[in-house]
Amino acid sequence: MTAVLPIITKESIMETNKKKGFGDRLLYITLPIIVFGIWEGFALAEKLKPYALPKPVKIIETTVEYIKNGQLFTNISVSVLLVLEGFFLAFIVAFAVGIGVTIFPKFDTFTDLVIQILKPIPPIAWIPLAILWFGIGQDSKIFIIFIGAVFPIFLNTADGVRTIDKKYFELAKVYETPKKQLVTKIIIPGALPSILTGVRLGLGNAWVSVVAAEMIGATKGVGYMLSNGRSLSRPDIVILGMLLVGIFGKLMDDFVRILRKKIIKWN
Repeated sequence: MTAVLPIITKESIMETNKKKGFGDRLLYITLPIIVFGIWEGFALAEKLKPYALPKPVKIIETTVEYIKNGQLFTNISVSVLLVLEGFFLAFIVAFAVGIGVTIFPKFDTFTDLVIQILKPIPPIAWIPLAILWFGIGQDSKIFIIFIGAVFPIFLNTADGVRTIDKKYFELAKVYETPKKQLVTKIIIPGALPSILTGVRLGLGNAWVSVVAAEMIGATKGVGYMLSNGRSLSRPDIVILGMLLVGIFGKLMDDFVRILRKKIIKWN
């Protein structure tokens, strides 16, 4: 008896992918639903202490309260603008230095010791000096964000350039390619996947850094919400602030990931 093989069509493949995609999306939200269900279950059983962990409905009520009085939008917008300012400054410096240390070996030697010493210092350790240098205004917060974002972008940019096939540089040397064309035609396209990975990590670090900076000497922002909630002994405000940090950090990460897929067709 001859076996009958199923006919594979484009429509059947699309239908299979559609089912798989729905299953993956369902699995993706399963854990948050389970966590929320357990949290709500403990709340209904009155096993939670309101001053330590409020009921989920209290978080929703606080969110509505902050939306109505405008504080939610204000705090989010302040933090996002600070992140973007500090991040773009970090990107410009990190990109320039990352390219520079790979093109000019003497510049690499000149900067390596300082970079290796500064790199392990966490952004939060710079807060006292940032306040002394720039005060408690926005400049000190931008500086902290800059410190948090600059090193991941720099390291990934430099590593990306170093992984480019040496043959391209040899050909550029043979044809006496100008430095400008070397950067635009060989270095940037070749290192782009790694650069965008650095951007993704740097943006995540920038968001974490702004929260840390805003917890000291701020009157607005998501970090201020966390600090204010602690001062008022209101865990609902603290948890709302934490959720905002996580959600917007996720949105920023997703944006860069999608951008990476759109730009880099071959990777």
